Amino acid sequence: MKEKNFISAVVYVNNCEKNIENFLNHLIEILEKKFLKFEIICVNDSSTDNSVDVIKKVATKTNGNITIINMSYYQGRELSMNAGVDLSIGDFVYEFDSTIIDYDLKTIFKIYEDSLEGYDIVNAAPEKSKYLSSKMFYFIFNKFANTQYNISTESFRILSRRAINRINSINKSIPYRKAIYANCGLKVKTIYYKDSVKDKEAMSKNQKKDREKTATDALLLFTDIGFRISIFLSFLMMAITLIVGIYTTIIFLGSNPIAGWTTTMLFLSFGFFGIFGLFAFILKYLSLIINIILKNKKYLIESIDKIN
Repeated sequence: MKEKNFISAVVYVNNCEKNIENFLNHLIEILEKKFLKFEIICVNDSSTDNSVDVIKKVATKTNGNITIINMSYYQGRELSMNAGVDLSIGDFVYEFDSTIIDYDLKTIFKIYEDSLEGYDIVNAAPEKSKYLSSKMFYFIFNKFANTQYNISTESFRILSRRAINRINSINKSIPYRKAIYANCGLKVKTIYYKDSVKDKEAMSKNQKKDREKTATDALLLFTDIGFRISIFLSFLMMAITLIVGIYTTIIFLGSNPIAGWTTTMLFLSFGFFGIFGLFAFILKYLSLIINIILKNKKYLIESIDKIN
């Protein structure tokens, strides 16, 4: 018997001409077999190849609803996926960040079954990350971020409509979805699978820049590592100025320095000591403001094509 819940599947597309057809065919086969009603939303993030033509070709072979969101210009994975989820109407929403299938296809329905057991967000992640930079990022993030659950490299996930409503109530503009998902107060589960594809996914220059920017923003917004480093440097400079002040006092008491030198050095030492102390307080206030108000980001859609 097919599931009666309406399912949305949001797929990120950026120059995926080589594998998008195979991915969509497998996805459609599973959705048609398991669910009565579903929709697929392909978010075209300014692809320069024939990805859109391939999607339209696949769409003619299915009775399901396939929609293509064409972003006005390259805006990155996070904003593009936000646009897709905003348009979705399903009771449950799949998010496919990549069209590379390195997992058993049964995992797609498995995470839906787990969501029915009370988990509002279920992730599918490989046991090992292919990139050393990803391993380092997630290690630092999980160590310094105050989140309910740890995050890792994930291929796709499913969200309940309750989870989406909760996340939208927390923050309308999400600079890093995983961090919000891991700390939204709902039950989250991650299923790990053995990666069946050994080759790494090729990334364009835009994707690499977007990945680096997202990682930097996430570390600054959702962890206190930047605050800790800044405070450490502030106190280090305070310590140095204090040492200079002590050294100046010793020189004054033990020898005959040039007239005015001692006064000038003591003034500069304690002046800089106060400035760096003030920086420490300012940094603390800035960290509190960042925790309350995240960066306001918006996405722009060029057009929406309803295929069937």
